[in-house]
Amino acid sequence: MLACAPGWHSEKEQVTLMTLTLFPLRLLVATFMMLLAWPIVLVASLGSAEQEPTQPPALWRRVVDFLLRAILRTMWFAGGFHRVIVKGRQALPTEAAILTLAPHSSYFDAIPITMTMSSIVMKAESRDIPIWGTLMQHIRPLLVSRSDKDSRRKTVEEIKRRAQSNGKWPQIMIFPEGTCTNRTCLITFKPGAFIPGVPVQPVVLRYPNKLDTITWTWQGPGALKILWLTLCQFHNQVEIEFLPVYSPSEAEKKDPVLYASNVRRVMAAALGVPVTDYTYEDCQLALAEGQLRLPADTCLLEFARLVRGLGLKPEKLEQDLDRYAESAKTRRGEKIRLAEFAAFLQVPASAAVEDLFSLFDESGGGEMDLREYVVALSVVCRPSQTLDTMQLAFKMYGSEEDGSIDEDALSSILKTALGVAELTVTDLFRAIDQEEKEKITFADFNRLAETSPNFAEEYLYPSQTRPDSPAQPPPAPAPNGFCVDFSPKSSDAGEKPFHKKLD
Repeated sequence: MLACAPGWHSEKEQVTLMTLTLFPLRLLVATFMMLLAWPIVLVASLGSAEQEPTQPPALWRRVVDFLLRAILRTMWFAGGFHRVIVKGRQALPTEAAILTLAPHSSYFDAIPITMTMSSIVMKAESRDIPIWGTLMQHIRPLLVSRSDKDSRRKTVEEIKRRAQSNGKWPQIMIFPEGTCTNRTCLITFKPGAFIPGVPVQPVVLRYPNKLDTITWTWQGPGALKILWLTLCQFHNQVEIEFLPVYSPSEAEKKDPVLYASNVRRVMAAALGVPVTDYTYEDCQLALAEGQLRLPADTCLLEFARLVRGLGLKPEKLEQDLDRYAESAKTRRGEKIRLAEFAAFLQVPASAAVEDLFSLFDESGGGEMDLREYVVALSVVCRPSQTLDTMQLAFKMYGSEEDGSIDEDALSSILKTALGVAELTVTDLFRAIDQEEKEKITFADFNRLAETSPNFAEEYLYPSQTRPDSPAQPPPAPAPNGFCVDFSPKSSDAGEKPFHKKLD
């Protein structure tokens, strides 16, 4: 509840009052503070941002840093962050060149950046944001360009160069989760911050507010609404805790993924939250907008995790989908065994390959249909492009004469595309097969998709999302934007873990 005078009957009334009184005042003061900081930073940033800074910093730079910290702290104060609680001690750049922050849940996570004046990794396009882009330039950011294919590699090299400069550069502040979450768990850390193999200082963030207006994730309130609701709260709390510097072992220096995982566990323990093996890419897959939205009990998240675990990146495999489909088509549904599947993937047989194989071994007889793998891979590579996946499937399953498929083939395709164990497609098939030929082509399917864009909700989901309890609606995504599959509670008793597609 908003921290306002007692006696009001609803939060809406409180928000309305704050909107008419406190909100415009706070917004005006915060905007003024940014405008006040802008000319200072503009003059200070006239030099090259890539030039190695002098040690100790020049007097003018220390004065600019002091002024900026004071101005930006006033801006946050005006926004209701009256007290920023800092626990622990921030390490010196010579002790830890990289600060890893988690959980990342909002643009208000910029508070520790403005307090420490640490460098960050940001998109090159962000430089063009009026005022804010200029402010960010002052902290010597590492820029990632979408148009430059080698940008990520160059960024990692620059992180390594700065981290090994013995404190000459400002500390680099990195959010290793790579996306915003709801702070209920820590998702898989990206390895970029850990590739240099130098000590890092973990930093954890907390927002212990009665009403969470901070979280900004995949679903739920947008950026402007978050800003409005936060400025309408009389008082906002944030805690920044600097944990002890984490020095990597020799094994962790050689394995950034191991290093990232161990640092994540330390941070999770400090926060008192669990960890989950799901990643930023899993968020994209689970919440992709398409005509075939993945249900809550899909096994495609597990499929995507296993594919990446084999070193096969879906984003790079997309260009080979047609070649994979042609290879699978020539087999005409002939089952293959584990050794053949490993050869098809061009990876050695291993436990990970066996786990991936078992997702498609429906009968448990040690055989799988390669076409199902290609359909699942197509969904993971392009989750929002339903029709492209269906067209690819029709090419593999369709007859030689006219490319048509029967109801059983459609069932197999859609079960694989949705990653579910059971699915009745009779109503959908009849809706497509208007001429009652007992077979359909992709042109028929596409015609229905154009006339009935919500065909999945109409013909598939109402009775199939939860077969065991048809009277209940499908689970809704969490209001903070994290779909229920990502919650560590999904592995508790009573929930079905990820297993074979038809187990």
